[in-house]
Amino acid sequence: MKLYDMRVAPNPRRVRIFLAEKGIEIPTVEINIRAGENLQPGFLAVNPRGVLPALELDDGTVIDESTAICRYFEALQPEPPLLGTTPLEIALVECWNRRIEFDAGQAVIDAFRNSYPPYADRAVPGRSGMPAIPALVERGRVRLAEFFPVIEQRLRESEFVAGPKFSLADITLLCITDFARALKMTVPEDDVPNFLRWHATVSARPSATA
Repeated sequence: MKLYDMRVAPNPRRVRIFLAEKGIEIPTVEINIRAGENLQPGFLAVNPRGVLPALELDDGTVIDESTAICRYFEALQPEPPLLGTTPLEIALVECWNRRIEFDAGQAVIDAFRNSYPPYADRAVPGRSGMPAIPALVERGRVRLAEFFPVIEQRLRESEFVAGPKFSLADITLLCITDFARALKMTVPEDDVPNFLRWHATVSARPSATA
């Protein structure tokens, strides 16, 4: 099997961190989204959706959603558990992972892809001929700002996002907030002590450099 990857993109990083936490190593193939390599025939033959990450199994099966890839490896190697073990843990990991994806991740992607000049005609991931919508930039920034009080409150109540254990929800939040910072989007440094405590803790894990 092999993982189609891009080092600076947040979703492929989610999978790399997940695999590092599991101690799993697989070959990777770097695809440059900014240069449009994901829309070239070679990659589209692997994944017609044109999105990353994509996991190609030895039988040719392709799995192209970050969480789905993580679920596949969790089933192959349950330890250490990163998607919960009890019904409640599983539900909370899923709940917070999805909330972070929608409320923070989509906000960051909207603000980035609709303002980044190389994406002027491919503002939707994996698609060409989809023009940027400038109004989505400010809306994305507003949505991201509204997300932080929510996550600060959650981390006031809990050591990690989904509970007392590190999980995929923490990986997702780390990758999205680090990507937002790299893009110079507003990630608060004041009045969020619990978020900052959490960020320092998860950033110190060896897997964070994956």
